[in-house]
Amino acid sequence: MGKYFGTDGFRGEANKNLDFEHAIKIGRFLGWYYGARLDKKAKVVIGKDTRRSSYMFEYALCTGLMASGADAYIMHVTTTPSVSYIARVDDFDCGIMISASHNPYYDNGIKLLNSNGEKMDEETISMVEDFIDGKIEVPLAERDMIGRTVDYVAGRNRYIGYLISMSKYSFKDKKVGIDCANGASWSIAKAVFDALGAKTYVINNEPDGCNINTDCGSTHIEHLQKFVVDKGLDVGFAYDGDADRCLGVDEKGNIITGDHIIYIYGKYMKERGKLINNKVVTTVMSNFGLYKALDKIGIEYDKTKVGDKYVYENMVQTGNRLGGEQSGHIIFSKYATTGDGILTSLKLMEVMLAKEKPMSELAAPVVFYPQVLKNVRVKSKPDAQNDPDVKAAVAEVEKALGDSGRILVRESGTEPLIRVMVEAGTKEICEKYVDQVIDVIKAKGHLEE
Repeated sequence: MGKYFGTDGFRGEANKNLDFEHAIKIGRFLGWYYGARLDKKAKVVIGKDTRRSSYMFEYALCTGLMASGADAYIMHVTTTPSVSYIARVDDFDCGIMISASHNPYYDNGIKLLNSNGEKMDEETISMVEDFIDGKIEVPLAERDMIGRTVDYVAGRNRYIGYLISMSKYSFKDKKVGIDCANGASWSIAKAVFDALGAKTYVINNEPDGCNINTDCGSTHIEHLQKFVVDKGLDVGFAYDGDADRCLGVDEKGNIITGDHIIYIYGKYMKERGKLINNKVVTTVMSNFGLYKALDKIGIEYDKTKVGDKYVYENMVQTGNRLGGEQSGHIIFSKYATTGDGILTSLKLMEVMLAKEKPMSELAAPVVFYPQVLKNVRVKSKPDAQNDPDVKAAVAEVEKALGDSGRILVRESGTEPLIRVMVEAGTKEICEKYVDQVIDVIKAKGHLEE
């Protein structure tokens, strides 16, 4: 991770640690880097979510891009995966999404995508940061070389058409609930499900600039759970602010997590001979219950660091076709280069219709193990993590758990914390072993004073 950009873009509270001047500079650099530097005019596509500050950042990015001679194509309010798709299929030099995903409305973020719709490479990100810090100079465009803005709502419509084309089945007579989180999916998701014939029931689709993710969407799925049960719906789907992730609710009101989705669709792919390498990709935070369920049906799995960026990197390197996170970032690499919440919900509908089974039955084999996670603030993350006595304590827990659970000790990527997590048959066992390791960390003097 760089000085400004993390694993999912440059994120912070609007006009505090991420302000309009940052956006202008990012636009200035990208406009030159993909344009004048190569003696051509750059084409950059921009999307935004429904935060009030997204409009400010949109105009600031356009200002920077045009000042460097690039043309900015504006998709307006749209999802992150739609920008990724359009950047890839419509021959753009790069794409920019303005969103802080599931964060509160007062935060925002700038996500950069390359011409393949993938997250921008670290080398280019590093140069963007150098320009922000004044280490690189970029010339201003003059006269007829100054760029322009182009209304590109047609790109969003094209993406909607692409999603509709993804379904092999009609959704006729299926009652589907959708929670749009008052975010970017509000103008897209219902249109897709309606076009496929579903009886679509939507909540939280009235964004006002300050209510994105507020007590709604995938981070507050309890409202969709109640909605699905009260309305007698067949299934429900909840997206986050920029709709790059999806969680589900079955007809009984139970949550369908990213782990359930990986199992359900991985099994479906295997049955049809489509699961290349007979393997799915997870992160280290997937529940032990997922791995036990996958073992039973003979599906292998890779584990990556936390972050859909690392899941996708694995998929590119190995050719694996399905991967994701428990939080609902699911990547279907045949169809997309990033997590796509609406696409994920369409794929779950496909399995329901193909198997002619309710969502509860499809998800039933994944039985989650109780989990306890505690954070310990330490002086030095590497020193605590690599302490021989701490390692010995972790190994002792691993031996005690055997194949009935697991322990994971990892460093926080953003704070001076060591995270100790145990999954086992009961919460009491989890508590016991988490505290056992934390006691050793304390005894060795690693705690921050």
